[in-house]
Amino acid sequence: MTTLQEPVRQATQAAPVEYVLQAIDLKRHYAVDGGFLKPAKSVKALDGVSFSLQAGRTLAVVGESGCGKSTLARVLTMIEPPTAGQLLYRGQDVSRADPALAKLRRSKIQIIFQNPYASLNPRKRIGDILEEPLLINSPLDARERRAKGQAMMERVGLRPEHYGRYPHMFSGGQRQRIAIARGLMLEPEILVADEAVSALDVSVRAQVLNLMQDLQRDLGLAYVFISHDLSVIEHLADEVMVMYLGRVVEQGAKEAIFGRPLHPYTQALLSATPRLNDAARRERIKLSGELPSPLNPPPGCPFSSRCHRVMPVCRERLPALLPQGGRQVACFAVEQDLEK
Repeated sequence: MTTLQEPVRQATQAAPVEYVLQAIDLKRHYAVDGGFLKPAKSVKALDGVSFSLQAGRTLAVVGESGCGKSTLARVLTMIEPPTAGQLLYRGQDVSRADPALAKLRRSKIQIIFQNPYASLNPRKRIGDILEEPLLINSPLDARERRAKGQAMMERVGLRPEHYGRYPHMFSGGQRQRIAIARGLMLEPEILVADEAVSALDVSVRAQVLNLMQDLQRDLGLAYVFISHDLSVIEHLADEVMVMYLGRVVEQGAKEAIFGRPLHPYTQALLSATPRLNDAARRERIKLSGELPSPLNPPPGCPFSSRCHRVMPVCRERLPALLPQGGRQVACFAVEQDLEK
């Protein structure tokens, strides 16, 4: 009897989740000259960020300017190497200095920048810009590169006659479509979008967001979507990661974060989001003071100088990011609430 039931028991076990991208305790510190006869200081722009991302899913990263969002984007694409930590693509550490891993990373992880005009070479035609990644990273000949570039332009909603034009001849929304097309030329599995729609008009922003959702559905892309616009995040994300001064303060499923934010910083951010429905509006929580200097952060919790729920322990110890209330939260006040 036991031998007959054993295969059944094994078959009912859930298959292990496969992650396309994993960040493990990523850090990015910058050495800063302290001045004449003064010791050098360190800016911890990224201080121990971890997450796991599945194919076809969107991780949204939110927070104020200076919280480390763009630094995270640069580290994920290895524009800047991490000071410490690991970046895994399907289990392989692509943050190591290895030419083969660097080639794999370039083909599988691409980035879309905030300002498409600044990221497109104004002296090159659009066709040349799209073909350049293939010229460097693939064995395709000129005819094959052109065919693939034109097919990608059509996929993002641009016309064939646009192929020979220069970036200045396009609108902001069209330039961002070109940037998206260039990011997809090597057929990546992960796109890092650093404020990719924040510079666009509202109507154009909606068109680009719809395009990104269509591409994700058709190609199975995973997104790391960085934005300060919480209404966009609520529309697009599967999981939300809230950052403050280089650290993650709350992380979990979108429904949990937007339905019941726990960290005081997350509560303050969501309370500032405009709502048309009176029932969905939250009581406004105003943050006092400015974001602390990363050169001289406050002792203990970095949010303690602005938090409306600060306690003595907050100024003494740094809270750990722990599973609480169906998500991960780094806050002593939340620990106290959930213990009651």
